[in-house]
Amino acid sequence: MASLSPYRSPITNRDGLNLDLNENTAGCSPRVLARLRSLTERDVSLYPNRETGERRIADFLELDPAQVLLTNGIDDALLLLFAAYLDPGDELILADPTFLMYFVYGQALGANIVRIDATEDLSFPAGQVLDRISSRTRAIAIANPNNPTGMVVSRADLLRVIQAAPNAAVLVDEAYFEFHGETLVPELADHSNLFIARTFSKAYGMAGLRLGLLAGAREQIDALRGFCSPFNVSVAALACLDEALADCEFVGRYVSEIKFGRERLSQACRELGLWCWPSRANFVLVRVGNGAKAFAEDLAKRRIRIRDLSSSPGCSGCVRITVPTESQMDTLLSAIRESIAEQRR
Repeated sequence: MASLSPYRSPITNRDGLNLDLNENTAGCSPRVLARLRSLTERDVSLYPNRETGERRIADFLELDPAQVLLTNGIDDALLLLFAAYLDPGDELILADPTFLMYFVYGQALGANIVRIDATEDLSFPAGQVLDRISSRTRAIAIANPNNPTGMVVSRADLLRVIQAAPNAAVLVDEAYFEFHGETLVPELADHSNLFIARTFSKAYGMAGLRLGLLAGAREQIDALRGFCSPFNVSVAALACLDEALADCEFVGRYVSEIKFGRERLSQACRELGLWCWPSRANFVLVRVGNGAKAFAEDLAKRRIRIRDLSSSPGCSGCVRITVPTESQMDTLLSAIRESIAEQRR
């Protein structure tokens, strides 16, 4: 552990327009906020009952409650799953670039991390992943849609990986599912090594409440439940769960707005001669070039924060921009156009 580099929060300032962490810039549902405000002193003084929330989620996903484990955000789910499957020296397979916390947790657990570069266009390297699966492979993590590219892995490729690694936990991280619309949840019935993670931080606008879930085969989730804290999810998060799921109109409206904004942002960047990857998430990865760091810093001076990903594998010269709401988009596009124009003078 002493050899590990500390991973620190990328948050430095929350003023202005925050487009660096893929949060919902519209906020949460008014129904969620009303429920949060209704909590009493007694509610807050009692330990949470996670099982009631798991029954509600299971209903929503059309699963057995025994197949669902609520977690303190997806990060909690990742750590639980990797801790269960990975002993020191076991292999964890990742396709770079992807969500950094897979690497962070795998490294902390002493796993041998097999990092496979994405294809030239940053697509999922299905063939190379299949070639690297061995008897030492104990976990494979795939974000779908992927973060930071926003690109997706086909159902066929996902199933090929799942079937090729029957003794490994194959995690399909569906944090951005709502913006993509395709899921592997129905496949849980046929694949005991498949795990699916979801979050309420993105489409539901509840990042501050830290609520996620892990779904899988009953016997697998039972095993994870055996060493998961019974009080890992807060009373506040559980209290808001029903309202979050019930207000499908809010989520649907927001997702539609983001899909429209995603294309508008991509088109504006293309008109400026910037390369964008085809995203199915709530963000767009843009190649700015050598001036990526300066570009991100310039937008920060304009009170707009985006993520400079120049140091991430395969992302040299790239920034990731969360898609804002329609009312915020004009501000963002004006700032991008002005900043790029100044860089090119």
